[in-house]
Amino acid sequence: MVPQKSFEQRLDASQITPVMWLLWALSAGLIALDGFDFFIIGVAMPFVQQDFGLSSAEIGAVAVAAVAGSLLGALTLGPITDKVGRQLMLVVDIAIFVIATAGTVFAWDALSLIGFRFLVGVGIGADYPISVAYVTENVPSKSRGQMVIGAFAFQAMGALLGAVTGLVVMGLFQALYPDSAQIMIQFAWRWMLGVGLVLAIAVGILRFSFLLESPRYYIVRGDYEAASRAASVLLGEPIYLSVETDPPEREPSLPYSALFSSRYRRSTALTSIPWFLQDIATYGIGIFTPTIIGALAFSSEENFITKEMASAAGSALVDLFLIAGFLIAIGCIERVGRIQLQIMGFLGMAGGLVILTLSNLLSLEKGWAIALVFIGFFVFNLMMNAGPNSTTFLLSGEVFPTSIRASGAGFAAAVAKAGAVLGTFALPILQRSIGVPALLLLLAFICVVAAVMTYLFRVETMGRSLEEVSVEY
Repeated sequence: MVPQKSFEQRLDASQITPVMWLLWALSAGLIALDGFDFFIIGVAMPFVQQDFGLSSAEIGAVAVAAVAGSLLGALTLGPITDKVGRQLMLVVDIAIFVIATAGTVFAWDALSLIGFRFLVGVGIGADYPISVAYVTENVPSKSRGQMVIGAFAFQAMGALLGAVTGLVVMGLFQALYPDSAQIMIQFAWRWMLGVGLVLAIAVGILRFSFLLESPRYYIVRGDYEAASRAASVLLGEPIYLSVETDPPEREPSLPYSALFSSRYRRSTALTSIPWFLQDIATYGIGIFTPTIIGALAFSSEENFITKEMASAAGSALVDLFLIAGFLIAIGCIERVGRIQLQIMGFLGMAGGLVILTLSNLLSLEKGWAIALVFIGFFVFNLMMNAGPNSTTFLLSGEVFPTSIRASGAGFAAAVAKAGAVLGTFALPILQRSIGVPALLLLLAFICVVAAVMTYLFRVETMGRSLEEVSVEY
């Protein structure tokens, strides 16, 4: 008698089915919204500052609100996802997005904007563990790395869309109200955030068009009938799963505390510590990219609108290298491996930050100084997304078993967002106290430390099934 294949074996033997592509698109859409909402505030911030008369502390609070919310969302909603299922939390997540984004558009003062941006962040934070668990569990091992990173690459698409949206909105207001900068200051930022509301509604409609739970989620809970139905839809053929094909001991049910047990402590350290260090630089630099470009490349420009449009255009240009970095990661992830890419990426980020520092320290003509600024950003963004910004997200969904996968990914994302909060809030303060060059060198040192931490806690998952990884480590 030929033994029946497990779900893992059937999935790994399968080609990418239309349903897998649809599930991938559903996750990619919300990740794009994540990128837009996180980074549009950097373009909108100068207008919000002028409109509400924000103090330095309020500027930091507005910038950090979504990042702080994402910490809470990842930490709390990740474990809930393991309890109630991936699909239900996807629906809850998009509802949070729509309500919160609408609130930001109609915010009436700094405090209300901070509150709604925090709620946007909760939705973003929830999406990290949900999406990585959803995609990781429902695609073959041979394609897992490329598809997870491919979905996460839409964060860069969202960031680029944010920069382009800012440019278009400013251009429209300048064309319609050429003699009134005040109208642009009062309403342009609301239109920018309003595009995020339209995107949230569109993603919500797409999400509700197709609902399917992960078969692994049902298997862990012993619901083989539901697992069989979900697997049949996913693989596009009749599948019968039972205790014989997928025995409970193959995917044990573990408590949240298992993340810190001796068996999984290494995985928890790998997924959280380098990601924490990366996000100090990623979000500190990313959210304030237009501001940094303005400070380094267009500091002599006195006209507020002209300077902000030039900075937004520069931000859109450097964001193209975020996309290029993801393309490199997609092409290399199953050849080079997660750990090597992550280490190389961190060292490359450090190199880009050193170039940015030199653009400010060297006595160069204006044209050469601006060129060096953009080269530094190009290198930083390219290596960040070719390495750690891709691999940290991917590894967080690969190194934990199903019953704590979203919990582990959520904990790692929450720790990472603590780094993002630190970077987003502290960078403007440090920029004023120690100056831009010293700040950039400090971030370069942090990237080198992250590369060392990656090597010390390394767990390579390339070419291994999820079962093999959870058993071996």
